[in-house]
Amino acid sequence: MLLATFLIQYERLHGVQSSGVLFIFWFLSVLCAIVPFRSKILKASSQDSVPDKLRFTSFYFYFGLILLELILCCLNEKPPLFSNVVTDPNPCPETTAGFLSTVTFWWFTSLAIKGYKMPLEAKDLWSLNQRDSSKTMVPKLLKEWEKEQTKVKSSEQNLTTKATYAKQQPSATNHVSGGAAEGKTSPEEVEVLLSNQKAAPHQPSFLRALIKAFGPYFLIGSGFKLLQDSITFVNPQLLRMLISFTKQEDAPVWWGYTLAFLMFFTAILQTLILHRHFQYCFVTGMNVRTALIGAIYRKSLVITNAAKRSSTVGEIVNLMSVDAQRFMDLTTFLNMLWSAPLQIMLALYFLWQNLGPSVLAGVAVMIMLIPFNAVIAMKTRTYQVEQMQHKDARIKLMNEILNGIKVLKLYAWENSFKEKVLAIRQKELIVLRKTAYLGALSTMAWTSAPFLVALTTFAVFVTVDEKNVLDAEKAFVSLSLFNILRFPLNMLPQVISSLVQASVSLKRIQNFLSHDELDPDSVDRKTSSELAVSVVNGKFTWAKEDEPVLDNINVMVPQGSLVAVVGHVGCGKSSLISALLGDMEKVEGEVSVRGSVAYVPQQAWIQNATLRDNILFGKSFNESKYRRVLDACALTPDLEVLPGGDMTEIGEKGINLSGGQRQRVSLARALYSDAEVYLLDDPLSAVDAHVSKHIFDNLIGPEGLLKGKTRVLVTHGISFLPQVDNIVVMVEGRVSEMGSYQELLKQNGAFAEFLRNYALEDIVEEDEATDELIDDELFPDDVLSNHHTDMVDNEPTVNEAKKNFMRQISILSGDSENFRCRSVRRQSQKKHQEAQEKKKPQEVQKLIQAETAETGRVKTKVFLEYAKAVGLVLSVIICLLYGCQSAAAIGANIWLSQWTSDSLTNQTKENVNMRVGVYAALGITQGILVMISSFTLAMGNIGAAKKLHANLLDNKLHTPQSFFDTTPIGRIINRFSKDIYVIDEALPSTVLMFLGTFFVSLSTMIVIISSTPIFAVVIAPLAFIYVFVQRFYVATSRQLKRLESVSRSPIYSHFSETITGSSVIRAYGRHTAFVLMSDMKVDENQKSYYPGIVSNRWLGVRIEFIGNCIVLFAALFAVLGKATLSPGLVGLSVSYALQVTMSLNWMVRMTSDLENNIVAVERVKEYSETKTEAPWEVEEKKPPPEWPMQGNVEFNEYSVRYREGLDLVLRNITLSVKGGEKIGIVGRTGAGKSSMTLCLFRLLEAAGGEITIDGVKISEIGLHDLRSKLTIIPQEPVLFSGTLRMNLDPFEKYSDDDVWKALEHSHLHKFVSNQPAKLDLECSEGGENLSVGQRQLVCLARALLRKTRILVLDEATAAIDLETDDLIQSTIRTQFEDCTVFTIAHRLNTIMDYTRVLVLDKGQIAEFDTPTNLISKRGIFYGMAKDAGLAQ
Repeated sequence: MLLATFLIQYERLHGVQSSGVLFIFWFLSVLCAIVPFRSKILKASSQDSVPDKLRFTSFYFYFGLILLELILCCLNEKPPLFSNVVTDPNPCPETTAGFLSTVTFWWFTSLAIKGYKMPLEAKDLWSLNQRDSSKTMVPKLLKEWEKEQTKVKSSEQNLTTKATYAKQQPSATNHVSGGAAEGKTSPEEVEVLLSNQKAAPHQPSFLRALIKAFGPYFLIGSGFKLLQDSITFVNPQLLRMLISFTKQEDAPVWWGYTLAFLMFFTAILQTLILHRHFQYCFVTGMNVRTALIGAIYRKSLVITNAAKRSSTVGEIVNLMSVDAQRFMDLTTFLNMLWSAPLQIMLALYFLWQNLGPSVLAGVAVMIMLIPFNAVIAMKTRTYQVEQMQHKDARIKLMNEILNGIKVLKLYAWENSFKEKVLAIRQKELIVLRKTAYLGALSTMAWTSAPFLVALTTFAVFVTVDEKNVLDAEKAFVSLSLFNILRFPLNMLPQVISSLVQASVSLKRIQNFLSHDELDPDSVDRKTSSELAVSVVNGKFTWAKEDEPVLDNINVMVPQGSLVAVVGHVGCGKSSLISALLGDMEKVEGEVSVRGSVAYVPQQAWIQNATLRDNILFGKSFNESKYRRVLDACALTPDLEVLPGGDMTEIGEKGINLSGGQRQRVSLARALYSDAEVYLLDDPLSAVDAHVSKHIFDNLIGPEGLLKGKTRVLVTHGISFLPQVDNIVVMVEGRVSEMGSYQELLKQNGAFAEFLRNYALEDIVEEDEATDELIDDELFPDDVLSNHHTDMVDNEPTVNEAKKNFMRQISILSGDSENFRCRSVRRQSQKKHQEAQEKKKPQEVQKLIQAETAETGRVKTKVFLEYAKAVGLVLSVIICLLYGCQSAAAIGANIWLSQWTSDSLTNQTKENVNMRVGVYAALGITQGILVMISSFTLAMGNIGAAKKLHANLLDNKLHTPQSFFDTTPIGRIINRFSKDIYVIDEALPSTVLMFLGTFFVSLSTMIVIISSTPIFAVVIAPLAFIYVFVQRFYVATSRQLKRLESVSRSPIYSHFSETITGSSVIRAYGRHTAFVLMSDMKVDENQKSYYPGIVSNRWLGVRIEFIGNCIVLFAALFAVLGKATLSPGLVGLSVSYALQVTMSLNWMVRMTSDLENNIVAVERVKEYSETKTEAPWEVEEKKPPPEWPMQGNVEFNEYSVRYREGLDLVLRNITLSVKGGEKIGIVGRTGAGKSSMTLCLFRLLEAAGGEITIDGVKISEIGLHDLRSKLTIIPQEPVLFSGTLRMNLDPFEKYSDDDVWKALEHSHLHKFVSNQPAKLDLECSEGGENLSVGQRQLVCLARALLRKTRILVLDEATAAIDLETDDLIQSTIRTQFEDCTVFTIAHRLNTIMDYTRVLVLDKGQIAEFDTPTNLISKRGIFYGMAKDAGLAQ
């Protein structure tokens, strides 16, 4: 014994982990030694002297030692210094935890404490165990999967050799069928054979691969589950013994104590084993998810284009997110498939022993409830689908409203759209209400099921046979067995449905992983020939079964030459590049490319990383080379406009770069990669003329940085062709001619014709290049940023950047003077918008950080707010109902214990009917109360949801424009989608569960205390521990959940990015690097998911320990009070105690969910209380309905600023305009032109002075009264999805004739009358299905319909098309003759015949007179007119 003690201590010092077997041995030794320990003392005290002194003392010495050994076994030492050191900065303590610590998850406590003290951050998390990382998991699965595939292959080959007509073909297919190794026969042939022989369906089974990879580990968990199931049934037996013990008068007390402690130990054992099993299952689930994501990611990099077409990016991302998640959820419950039937069988067996055949009655009731629940579940699912559709419709509409909020305000249309949203919302609420009714029904079924079963069983038992007596033993043991039955019966349908879902997912994943892969050897990279690129007799197709796209291709490119590929749209130029990259199926021929490749796709692919990372693309940074690259790609000036220079974070898909900038970054990446062969797919299409010239000269052309490299350039620009070495002309998928520029001109073939077609446009382009093209490039930006450019112009920093930028541009473009001025202005304006677009993301990040900082506890105020929204009276009623229902349940059980006590006094015969009747009545009352309470709760919740949404919507439509300019739309949409969804669906169920579990736990305490009052003493410490653990858990798990969801989205965004750029990644050979990146992101996510799992286990062990203590004390006190208690009461209190663990556990989870979900109320609240604009209508100041009659407008000392704290945009403007005058407003960017119009509509409120229209001060009347009397034709035409009719007249004020007349005047009559739907033509979101010009005309038609006395025309900055513009101008001249018109002009020729022109400069009036007078004054206006060529 001594030796053992020293050995253990020695091992501890050397860091050997304590062994489980030893621990259990010492534990049992101590247990067994306790009995002789007590009896020896008793014996010694009964006799005066100890007979055998040596034995006596040595026994106690032995007892002391084994106790010490047990204690030592529990403790765990640090690993010794010389062990193989883990270099991990933050290793997971699980690996070094001792046996006891592992079993009880004690090692997690340190994290729980840390999370309680302060919110956890990513750096606090432990590193992922090596065993769970992608590095070990993914290869494990892939290895098994490859085995499966090769198995299938070999069997296919056997088939082929069996078949008589299998001829061996030279393998020229660009294919690795299935993906592992090249088959010996061509795949088509195998397919034929398979269809002929109808062989076994040979698709490699992914399920088998999964089972082989993860089965063994999972089986350990299943073993634990089996143990746990058998232990579950020990406690009811112990309960039976305990009850019979209380009946016997002369039973020894120690037997009672032994029973109590046995109950305690079995419960604890059960807890520990159960959580071990869960741990194994969850870890398996996590590993399966890691492996699946890894496998899908790796596959997506190498699938053929045909395969890629069959599944969209969205679908593949879904495979990763939804389907992998389903597997993860399934593994946790998979064991229920065999364990549930097992539990049911065992329970029935024991019940049969207890009550005989009358059990069958109860079972029948259970079986009848199953279809009832199934029907409810089916119905609920259909409602959910419907609910989702309504929700999507509502979000789509909200998105449009928020995107076009400015237009809604200008037209005063908010109410019409509010009605539309509320109409959809109403439908949504109706569906919610139906779901709630069903939910209430199923809750009732779930609560009353065990009761109904007990009732029928007992009633049958008592009435079948006179001799059957219901005593405490039978009743309460049966009750506890019925409670055990409840869980598996409920779980089975769930497990089966999730199994069905997972099998669908399995099929989808298996199909995806069985797609064909690109053959890495289709392009020969190791040629030694002189030619850098050569294609001989190439025939290529995108998918095996398609027609070849390229046929009979022969191209030779000598080392270091520049080859241009030209041809009409769709003649296969880009396909040729793809063929050279090996992205196409090679049907026949040879392709060889010598050396490394750099590839610039037609649509630039930009990663979500910094600009510098996008250009380096994994290469090391070299300052001088990097600078040269930037200069050559004309990116240097752009960097100065970006907020962070080249460290600016680029959004997904390069959202904050213009098209031209994206293309240049893509070029810079190619240039920096320093490859030997450059494949450039029309890189100059997206940039404007002078930039493309710069790039050609400095980069691609004979004098560029790439001279001496092999370049294949696809292009449409003819101006560059004379400078290239060779030209390949493509016509309909064939090379029609090839040679130098001069040779091809002489041949006068396809090339000469191509030149004639394009030359006309090109000449025009050269002249207007600097002007027009920049405009074209500007337009997309304009659509992007729905902001007024001027909005930011007043912020000094930007102006500074702009000035610098102009300097650079003027150095860059050495064009004729007048063009320079104009192009610079446009350029700067464009860059400016970009700068602003880019400023936004940064600001967004800051704001978003502020947003998620909702850490720590949720204020009680929020709960009160929610209760108010539900209605205070209703809240109280709900609580009362829950109270009553618990009371009814307790009543029924107390009645049962009275009933069982009858057997002692032999009064059973007389009052059987009364006993059964009252019991039934109480139970049914409880069921009805449950239903009513969940009904009222649901109604209250839906009422609250309705109220909160209505307030939010109302406030958002009343919010001033400045709020929308500073808040990203995504964040507002988030309030309307995510948070409202939580309030609609997640909160009600959480509240329901919380109240349910709370009242169950409460009633348990009440029952135990009423039967054994001394129990009250124990409650205080237990409650204290409970609250303590709960606070720790909630704080930690909330933060872990947040971290997990934050780290999850990068996986998917990185993935969808990879799929779109897979050809680029392959071309640059960055395949493995991207796989590693993806793995890192997955591991990062699992790093926060794993502690989340463990935190649940940790909580479970601790809470169930408290529950087990309750069982222990209930039993102990029952033993103590044996004399006074009836067996019925003992049975009642102990069987209640056995149930309590479950509800305690749930209560903690529900509390934490409730806290997480109630945050949504807080967030919605926050956005329903933002500052609102002036009222829409002011009753006492309502202007007369026919106002304004004349249309006189006066500005008096008027000043305005955009937001508090910014400079004034307009300063002390005083002018008056007579009715019917036409005023043109001109000025440089940022002079305040747009601000003038915004002031008229009071989108900006005055900082000083006032505006009067026909004698009415506009600041005093309601906003709608003002805005509905003015009309604006805005810069960007905004349409909403809906009918054309609704877009013109959302309030339906006008007749159809009026509408048609307006369409006629706006030149849309012909277009609309040709449409089958006429006025009910559906406009898609943002009016996508109309051309931009048509959208402008629709806006004109709106103005014609409203026909107010004052019209504001904000000319479109980008020349949309001159034609539309002239149409609009001429219509305005004829239709609005007698109206006052303000035009913000960008092209002066439109306003040369206006009555007066107002020239603004820096927010003040510079000149105001007729156009002719202004030109003769030779001031600012003259300078502008001269630039535009309108004055000499």
